[in-house]
Amino acid sequence: MPPRSTAKGRDTRARILAGATRAVLDIGVAATTLDDIRERAQASKSQLFHYFPGGKDELLTEVAATEADRILGILRERVDPLVTWQAWDRWREQLLGEFDRTDADCPMQTLLHHLATVTPGATAVVRQLMLHWHNIIRAGIERMQADGAMTATVNPDRAASAVLAAVHGGAILATVTGCPDHLAAAFDAAVGRLRP
Repeated sequence: MPPRSTAKGRDTRARILAGATRAVLDIGVAATTLDDIRERAQASKSQLFHYFPGGKDELLTEVAATEADRILGILRERVDPLVTWQAWDRWREQLLGEFDRTDADCPMQTLLHHLATVTPGATAVVRQLMLHWHNIIRAGIERMQADGAMTATVNPDRAASAVLAAVHGGAILATVTGCPDHLAAAFDAAVGRLRP
């Protein structure tokens, strides 16, 4: 946003971003046109290019950044530091609980399924988010190993990668099948090997 943006300008920009997100979810990235975005955002072409002069690529990169920020907010709000087994158990229940809600808007799915490779900027955003999440998991593992609460022989970096892959792979299968059992099994297998 320009430094002198007004409240009305910020609202318009946010409305365009929300319209782009809806278009991506409704019809997919490849099929989404600027007209689809304008229609959902109730914005004019001049407004769209005023706030996003780079057109669709810039807009989709911004959608990815916005969804990544939203995910980090959710992580801070819902996931305790993973430094006790109780925290890991609460995270498991929170993950599985997401699939019990109907019509849940999942920003992670928007990122991974629709935006991860659509522009170089969006790819960089998703890569940074995954690295951040990986580091949170690894820090929890290292802390618990230091406290003697987790298997000391496990490589924290590889274990964090396995947990992250299990969560996101399990989430994809849960979404496709409509059943969270795959997510539960993947999580339990990846985390179970960390228990002493």
